[in-house]
Amino acid sequence: MMQRTRLLLIGATGFVGQEFHRQLAKRRCEVVPVGRSDVDIYDATALATHICDKRIDFAINCAGYTGKPNVDACELDKLNCLQGNSSLPGIIARACAETGTRWGHVSSGCIFTGRRADGAGFTEDDAPNFSFRQNNCSFYSGTKALGEEILADAEDVYIWRLRIPFNNIDSPRNYLTKVMRYETLLEAENSLSHLGDFVTSAIDCFEKELPFGLYNLTNPGAVTTSKVVEMIRDSGVCDKEFCFFEDEDEFMAKAAKTPRSNCVLDSSKAVAAGLPLRPIEIALRESLDTWKTALATTN
Repeated sequence: MMQRTRLLLIGATGFVGQEFHRQLAKRRCEVVPVGRSDVDIYDATALATHICDKRIDFAINCAGYTGKPNVDACELDKLNCLQGNSSLPGIIARACAETGTRWGHVSSGCIFTGRRADGAGFTEDDAPNFSFRQNNCSFYSGTKALGEEILADAEDVYIWRLRIPFNNIDSPRNYLTKVMRYETLLEAENSLSHLGDFVTSAIDCFEKELPFGLYNLTNPGAVTTSKVVEMIRDSGVCDKEFCFFEDEDEFMAKAAKTPRSNCVLDSSKAVAAGLPLRPIEIALRESLDTWKTALATTN
């Protein structure tokens, strides 16, 4: 990558955006963060003008609406959820098309549930089965699936599917932190994305000029909640007594307002392209072996 590549980073202050900013800076890229105070990102014309004025070579969209503390909050703020996850990608696509700018969009693997009928993980060729079209999903998952539909005909764009991010730094957005802090856990099998691996792979997509399109950027393999708990215990990071719901019905009755996506994705396309996604258990062990608390990271 050329030293002075200029990248527009939308959503730079979020959990994913901060990791993009850190890694891009290490690669000596010139990062241009953008937020609502810089330009109205919901105005395609204004955004296109900003892209031209800043001489942007590549744009990355990390912005989205996930809800705090979890996706249940999206059920209470549907307008912002719809705008952030569905409308915004289409607006960015229009601005990038007008300016001839290549770009990448952070999507989600939470638009699937379970495994394929043949027992395999879902590939980039499989249609989402946890969306508004099946009427079986959370509002969050529905809007993320709709965002991908809106980009279906867009050119010169990477769509990177992130799935339950984690790393070695204690954070409310870190899956490992959530597992350690939840009072009661739901046993489920999932694909996960190590945040560092995800961002490195996304950046490599445009640095290596891989074909545009969809990429499942999850660490190969899948893991159950109980396996993650076992690894946490073995690491010595947390020695609490972990409790589990009896089943999903009890979880929905006592702890959730909307269904959750628990699914397995196939990342073989990304691995075959040479993207650095480590096997899931290796990435989890490394994160726990080098675990940093929030206090430690500030010193």
